[in-house]
Amino acid sequence: MSKINKLFKFIETSPTAFHTIATITDALKANGYVELYESDSWENKTGKFYVRRSDSSIIAFRLGSARHSFNICATHSDQPAFAVKANEQKGNVYAVLDTEKYGGAIHYSWLDRPLGIAGRVVVKTDSGLKKLLCNLDTTVTIPSVAIHFNRNVNDGAKLNPAVDMLPLYSLKDGTMLIDKLAESLSVSKEDIVSHDLYVYNKDKGITFGAEEEFALCPRLDNLACVYASVNGFFTAQSADSIPVLAVFNNEEVGSSTKQGAGSTFLYDVLTRIAGDSETYQRMLANSFMLSADNAHAIHPNHPELSDSKNAPTLCGGVVVKYNSNCRYTTDSVSAGIFYTLAERCGIKTQDYYNRADLPGGSTLGSISNTVVSVSTVDIGLAQLAMHSANETMGVSDLDDMCRVIAEFYSTTLRNVGDNVVF
Repeated sequence: MSKINKLFKFIETSPTAFHTIATITDALKANGYVELYESDSWENKTGKFYVRRSDSSIIAFRLGSARHSFNICATHSDQPAFAVKANEQKGNVYAVLDTEKYGGAIHYSWLDRPLGIAGRVVVKTDSGLKKLLCNLDTTVTIPSVAIHFNRNVNDGAKLNPAVDMLPLYSLKDGTMLIDKLAESLSVSKEDIVSHDLYVYNKDKGITFGAEEEFALCPRLDNLACVYASVNGFFTAQSADSIPVLAVFNNEEVGSSTKQGAGSTFLYDVLTRIAGDSETYQRMLANSFMLSADNAHAIHPNHPELSDSKNAPTLCGGVVVKYNSNCRYTTDSVSAGIFYTLAERCGIKTQDYYNRADLPGGSTLGSISNTVVSVSTVDIGLAQLAMHSANETMGVSDLDDMCRVIAEFYSTTLRNVGDNVVF
């Protein structure tokens, strides 16, 4: 199976951040990784391990006798969506899901699509509370208003998330959501305490174009980079550095949660691996991070929105992202390191700057650096329609990203005076 089809399968099994981490966990277990818990002792550990926090972030690593530095690839597990509130709204005819937006979705792209409901549910048991993943066998949709009732819709329409983005769930006397949850999980509805549920796009990924060179799929931002980082982590050769796979939740809403890139999660794990403060600082001085999150490709119909000289294209290679105001972490040294890695494994690269009067978003690289200060480069896959219900990327770019991440994990970097030695 090609990497792009494996990516489609990965995305299909990962409708929410909780499911993404569960999918990664299954892959780690299948490759011999053992779970560590933050509440347990980690002394004298060697082998292959992973740690989860809040079921929606994960850090995996391999510990051998050599503990020279950390090679970290950081991505995020979440994407814009609509969170489901506790109770559906019932009108005279229909029941709709009461939702609120999570992150910055392109609202109109969610209309008239097959949508699913998935997430985490907490239930009471005889021994306490139990956390369960749920993906309901139910489809809902957010119906648009017919053009006959909104003649100016094609002149631009503002959608109110509290009114226009509520999914049609059932007739007013249909099965309630709590009953659906109980049935799906084989528990009593009285035992359901709370939930973290989201509406997600059920469309499946496809390739398209004259040479099938493009991919159209939900959640490419940022599950394409998550998939590539996992792939590179597994296929890398051994090195003196410790390979660290870090996937954080809540990037789309600022990362300032206990499981986000702005939390102590990465710091806590790395310091426990190092064992003491001085060893940690010495290891960090030789460490490097790839902050992998997608980038805006030049738009076929609106090239004027991009910087005329620094706009990446689909199928143009892995993007290196720059910003003078440090929204991205890339500097001349970290860029030089990455370009060297790219040259060594024979992949294409391209540069990205925002148009000077159109500032873009930030990434988890700068956020995580406020807690774990390490030389970092911001990279990504060029894509169109970022934060749409469906997004577009280049098929060949995924292969390039997988190869360069594997090369990175296979490399030990050393800072020797003014030089970086590979």
